[in-house]
Amino acid sequence: MTTTLHLLQMRASLQAGNPAQALREADLGLAAEPESLELELGAVDSLILLQRHGEAMARLERLLQTRPESGEGWFRLGICRLRMSGDEPARAAFEKSTELLPDAFHIRLHLAEALQALGRHQEALVQFFRAVTGAQAKGRWLDDGSTAPALRDRVRQAMRVIDAGRPELFFGAIEPLIKEYGLDELVRVRRALEGYLGLAPLQSPDPRQRPTFFYVPDLQPEPYFARELLPWYEALESAFDGIRADLQRVLGEREGLQPFLDFSKGARKDDYLGSRGDLDAAAWDAYFFYRHGQEFGERLQACPATATALAQVPLTRIDAHAPEVLFSLLSPGTVIKPHHGVTNTRVVTHLPLIVPPDCALDVGGEVHEWQEGRCVTFDDSFLHQAWNHSGRLRVVMILDTWHPRLRPAEVLAIRRLVESIGDFNRQAGVD
Repeated sequence: MTTTLHLLQMRASLQAGNPAQALREADLGLAAEPESLELELGAVDSLILLQRHGEAMARLERLLQTRPESGEGWFRLGICRLRMSGDEPARAAFEKSTELLPDAFHIRLHLAEALQALGRHQEALVQFFRAVTGAQAKGRWLDDGSTAPALRDRVRQAMRVIDAGRPELFFGAIEPLIKEYGLDELVRVRRALEGYLGLAPLQSPDPRQRPTFFYVPDLQPEPYFARELLPWYEALESAFDGIRADLQRVLGEREGLQPFLDFSKGARKDDYLGSRGDLDAAAWDAYFFYRHGQEFGERLQACPATATALAQVPLTRIDAHAPEVLFSLLSPGTVIKPHHGVTNTRVVTHLPLIVPPDCALDVGGEVHEWQEGRCVTFDDSFLHQAWNHSGRLRVVMILDTWHPRLRPAEVLAIRRLVESIGDFNRQAGVD
C-alpha cells in the first residue's frame, strides 16, 4: 500500500471519528515515509482523540526538535500540555504557534483562553480581540452559521470578554482626568468614546462630515476656520520667504522626497488619485518633517526657517500618531480624490508655497483657491479633495493642530485616549 493511500485513509478515519484506525494508518505510512509531517500530525491528532496525551506529547517533542518551524506542531503541543501540565506550559506553546501562524485565529483563541486562566487579563483581551477580528475579516465567527458548533460557546465568551474589557480599558484611560477636571469638562470626550465603542449612536448634524475613526460631538461643524481662531498664523506667514527658500533647496536636491501614499497593502493608485491626462504621471509626493508623530530632525536642521516657524505653532502631539508636517507636492494634472479624514479633533492647515493657476481645495463643496503665503485651515473630516489642473508643480506646507474649539482638558483626554486605543490596536494587529 502506498504512503499516499495511508494518508488518505488516515484522513478518512479521522473524519469518520475512528482515531484508532487513523493512528494505525498514520504509523503504517510513517514506516515508509518517516519524514511526513502530515502523517506525524495525524498520528498526534489520533492520540489526542484517544486521550493518550503523554504519548502525543512525546511524539511532538521529538518532532519539534527537528521541525521547530511547525506552528501546527506547537499548537498540538499546547493542547497536550493543557491536559497534562496546566495553563502556563500550554500558553508558551500556543504563543510559539501564533508567532509561526499569526493568522490562525483558532490557535489565538486557545492562547487567549490560557492567558485568561492565568489571570493575565490585559494580554488575554488583546488576544481575544485579535482572534475575533482576524476570524471576522475572513468571514468567520460573524454569527452561529459562520462558527463551527464546537466553538460557538467559546467564541461567545470571547466576545463577552471583548465587550466588557475594551470599555473598561478605554474609559479607565480618561477616568483620572474626569476626576481632576470634572465630568462637565469632559462630557464630549466621554460621549465620543461611547460612539467609538458602538455604545451610543453618534453622527454629525452636517452630512458632509464623517470622520473615519473618532468623532467628538457638539464641536461646531465648519469646513473652514476663521483666522481669528488661529493666532499662530503670524508665525508661519511672516516666515513665508524663508520657508519657500527651504523648499527650493529641497526641490533642488530631491533627497528625502517620497510618495505620500503607501500602496503596499493592496490599495490602488486610482482609489486616491486622478489625472486630467495620464494617471501614471499623477503624483502626490512629500517631504516629511514629522510623520505619525515621528520627528525627522535632520530635515528640520536642513530647513532652519521652517523649523523656527514650526516651533511657534501648537502642533498636535499624540505618541505614534501626530503631528504630521510636510511639504506636499502635487504634480501637474493631478487630482486628490474626495475623501474623509480620521477625526474632527484636529484640523489641517496649509501654507501655500508654490501655487500656479487652476489649483484649488474643496472642503464640503466649498472651493478655496490657495494664495501663496496665506494660511488656510480646514476640518478634513468633511469630504474634501484638491486638484492641480495646471502644467506646473503645486506645493503647500501641511501641518495639523488641535481643533481650536476644544477645551484644554479635552485635549489632554483625547491625547490619552487615542494613545490608549492605538497601543491596544497595535498589540492586536489592527491598523
